[in-house]
Amino acid sequence: MNTLLQDAIEAGARVGLTGDTLVINGGSPLEGRLEIRGAKNLVTKAMVASLLGETPSVLHNVPDISDVRVVRSLLEIHGVKVTDGDEPFTLRLDPSGVESAHMEEIDAHAGSSRIPILFCGPLLHRLGAAFIPDLGGCRIGDRPIDFHLDALRKFGAVVEKLPQGIKLSAPNGLHGTQVHLPYPSVGATEQVLLTAVLADGVTELKGAAIEPEIMDLIAVLQKMGAIISYEPNRVILIEGVDRLQGYEHQAIFDRNEAASWASAALATDGDIFVGGAKQQDMMTFLNIFRKAGGGFDIKEDGIRFYRAGELQPVVVETDVHPGFMTDWQQPLIVALTQATGESIVHETVYENRFGFTDALNTMGANIVVHPNGLQGYPRRVPRRNLEQAAVITGPTPLHGADIEVPDLRGGFSHLIAALTAEGTSRVSNVGIISRGYENFITKLELLGADFVLEA
Repeated sequence: MNTLLQDAIEAGARVGLTGDTLVINGGSPLEGRLEIRGAKNLVTKAMVASLLGETPSVLHNVPDISDVRVVRSLLEIHGVKVTDGDEPFTLRLDPSGVESAHMEEIDAHAGSSRIPILFCGPLLHRLGAAFIPDLGGCRIGDRPIDFHLDALRKFGAVVEKLPQGIKLSAPNGLHGTQVHLPYPSVGATEQVLLTAVLADGVTELKGAAIEPEIMDLIAVLQKMGAIISYEPNRVILIEGVDRLQGYEHQAIFDRNEAASWASAALATDGDIFVGGAKQQDMMTFLNIFRKAGGGFDIKEDGIRFYRAGELQPVVVETDVHPGFMTDWQQPLIVALTQATGESIVHETVYENRFGFTDALNTMGANIVVHPNGLQGYPRRVPRRNLEQAAVITGPTPLHGADIEVPDLRGGFSHLIAALTAEGTSRVSNVGIISRGYENFITKLELLGADFVLEA
């Protein structure tokens, strides 16, 4: 039955359906070993980068997640031949037949994904035009594309807003420019990199994001022939070149998934070995994990996560890299409901990322969200106008409940809560989770979770 469930959820994700429901009997620790693959936030962007090359690219360590399938279909409708490689978890991407796609096709294949915005620079270089449908994404706050469009205009793109979306053209080609991001946006940094590498002249990007996935994308582009240098204080210089070739690359591991399973071990008093996880890119998370009462053993092939004693309250401030990632706080909050004392999470990246806590309170948690943040606390992260704060008081036993998954990370957090809770929970809309967690049903089985597909 669970194998059928996995197939159903994966098939649903391929066509944009997210209405699947798991019935979970919680209260038992998750124990075992699982393997994680390439980071969603790198793999999808590296796939887009293949558009820039004149020869095929080969990408290794590709996870089987719905976001990858969306990007694959978008590449294919633009004439890129995408095939499975000879080795497992490998894609070969041949851009020799790149062509324009109809607006309706782009809209249909993009679904709720926001990835089409990153096609713009490469398509402007290859075809002189690009189209962005109305963009979706998780309901975690405003994610404006103004940074992207402003940067593209600086490169010389002409932006035209249409009822179906946004059309871009480059009648005079794209040229190097100066871009100063008011906030180190990951997406906007990726946009500048993917556009600047073939632009005529030098581009200076100030206020750049420097996440490990960004650095891995820079490594991909350098393999293709790009000239990119990183300078202090979030400055990246890109010298445009005339042509790029394909690449062969092993994608960086998904640190978001690794942290999620670590939090699951902490919340359920389990013991999970996450194969493929690396210490260097998780050091900020590991510090907080240890402060909260977690233990971890670093091995060459992964990291073992478990409880090292009674859970302790912590204060967390989310921030851009090298700070504590916003994607890490949601799974961690579930574990903090079992800590003795008062924990505080300051969310400074998105303005609406605590909506998932309503379900946790329904299950017995004591979480108070402060929509305007908290004043008067010593801070290392500068306060932002949009920030919120969550105060988690524990320990509070969780009990089963009916839950609807709201978004990717919040949805996985709801899974952790249901697995932690005593009794039975019905978790609906779990198909969203397949956007960023590869074969999560199989992994739950490997860890001994007790669940079935609701008939």
